[in-house]
Amino acid sequence: MDLEENDVLITTGGSEALLLTFLSILDPYTEVIIPEPYYPNYTTFVHAAGGVIRALPTNPWEGYRYAKRERIESLITKNTRAIMITNPGNPTGVVLDQEEMRMIADIAKEHNLFLICDEVYREFCYDEKFGVPTMARFRDIDENLVIIDSVSKRFSACGARVGCVVTRNKELQQALLKFCQSRLAVATIDQVGAAALYTVDHDFFRRSKAEYQLRRDTVIRKLRQIPGVVVEEPMGAFYVMASLPVDDADKFQLWLLEKFSDRGDTVMFAPGAPFYETPGKGINEVRIAYVLKQQDLERAMDVLAKGIAHYQRTVMKITPPAEK
Repeated sequence: MDLEENDVLITTGGSEALLLTFLSILDPYTEVIIPEPYYPNYTTFVHAAGGVIRALPTNPWEGYRYAKRERIESLITKNTRAIMITNPGNPTGVVLDQEEMRMIADIAKEHNLFLICDEVYREFCYDEKFGVPTMARFRDIDENLVIIDSVSKRFSACGARVGCVVTRNKELQQALLKFCQSRLAVATIDQVGAAALYTVDHDFFRRSKAEYQLRRDTVIRKLRQIPGVVVEEPMGAFYVMASLPVDDADKFQLWLLEKFSDRGDTVMFAPGAPFYETPGKGINEVRIAYVLKQQDLERAMDVLAKGIAHYQRTVMKITPPAEK
């Protein structure tokens, strides 16, 4: 990726990179198209800038895939300023292939929109055909493209508050620089640590990816053994979205924490509804982060399976087929 020094602005984590980007490109009531489900803080950042999210719908039965030209263009209005994607996706683990990336880049260019790409998980793609997916390879969208990056996600360095905004758009660089000059810089110790992380060799990413793939495979295998679960294998990042055979994932989570245990253990996940902009969606969906050790994930999925069965019997009053 051929970048000049001024094309990269360092921020206090990926979150600040997103906030400054939205503050720089949005006016009140202007719109950003974002595939849902998405990282909930996108809502916070867009609203802080006075903007509005136009949700691009997906569903678990299609594996949460969204790269359809007609779906995206149907949401574009005179108020649209940007399309935002996370690739690989959080919370879905969806990875765009080269044709899908090219199509989205073309839409942004044809409609003169910013294309904001949260690429903090790009090193973690579990199929070699994807390589390291980045929109930066398309040089014809230099004026449209904004890339968000984060040390904490890229290097699995939790708590490292160092991120960056990458863009070749000079006008946007100037707007971002005004915000960067109005707040405190990243802590010196974080800068030193981040600089050291960028000296690791490729084997670090190979080993990290292999470990996360093992964890992913464990979670998917165990989820697919639970009757009624709908789940697609995520191709990147550290997360999986799944539809559970329960009436309400948030209600089920509270029940797991307050009413259920198996040999002293219970399990936590993130209920799916907050990852959606559209009211009523994701009610029985969950996001599971496969960041625990493989054996701990095995146990967690076993506890989840027992919890679902017990919840169905005692709360939903569903009798399993074998007991009818």
